[in-house]
Amino acid sequence: MMRIFFDRELDTAATFWRVYRRDGVTLGFTSHDRDLFFDRIGHKAAPGMVPAAIRLNADLSKDNAEVEGVLSHDSIRVEDLAAGLFDGAAIEIGIVDWRNLDSHQLYSGQLGLVESNDRSFSAQLHSAKQILERDIVPRTSPTCRATFCGPGCGLSTARFTSTHRLGEIDVDHNRVHFPGLDNSNCVDGRVRFLDGPQTGLSFGVVAADTEWLTLDRPLAPGTPPGSRAEIREGCDHTLGTCGSRFGNAINFRGEPFLPGNDLLARYGLGG
Repeated sequence: MMRIFFDRELDTAATFWRVYRRDGVTLGFTSHDRDLFFDRIGHKAAPGMVPAAIRLNADLSKDNAEVEGVLSHDSIRVEDLAAGLFDGAAIEIGIVDWRNLDSHQLYSGQLGLVESNDRSFSAQLHSAKQILERDIVPRTSPTCRATFCGPGCGLSTARFTSTHRLGEIDVDHNRVHFPGLDNSNCVDGRVRFLDGPQTGLSFGVVAADTEWLTLDRPLAPGTPPGSRAEIREGCDHTLGTCGSRFGNAINFRGEPFLPGNDLLARYGLGG
């Protein structure tokens, strides 16, 4: 039988929250003044980390929640937040009896916008109902709406993906060098590290020259040379590239010749 909380004048309850990062790391915290271990997860005592607000709805409208805390643990640092280690992480928030460790989950969702400074952070949480707000009807666009090598594209991911070892990393300029890699087709592509502190995270390639790939998010220091990375080529989603480079114009998901709104403002001119 589930423990009923706050049914007495003095209760032994504390909040807990868990973070399931996409790289496989699980972190647990509790507002209690001592560490707690339950559900096979260790929860670090973090009295400064508490849910700021949780609102649950019985209808299909989205549930809102927010969590705030202090950067008092090595597991949550400004550098890690900026490097994207917590992007898209799954979140669970609940309540636990710190005497007998009976617990009840109140909220589950996904980590959204994170704001931080040198001492504290706050994060928005999105429930699974957020999916219901997605627009299921595709909108017209001059460029292809399909994800490169994803559904609707028809191209094979394996054909345009290769594994290379990191030769050099430039944290200050947010760029990496992979010896032997042809960088010419990597713009708009993806780099996914298989070793090091950012294992499993994907980085977009925003610029490339003969030596370096510039990435779209901060790199964490400590990634050693020789680390493996999975690199996928990029696509600019234009009809010209789709037809000439990939021979895949038949699967192009866009309307490059559809007149725009400026057509409504045109008017005839006298001879």
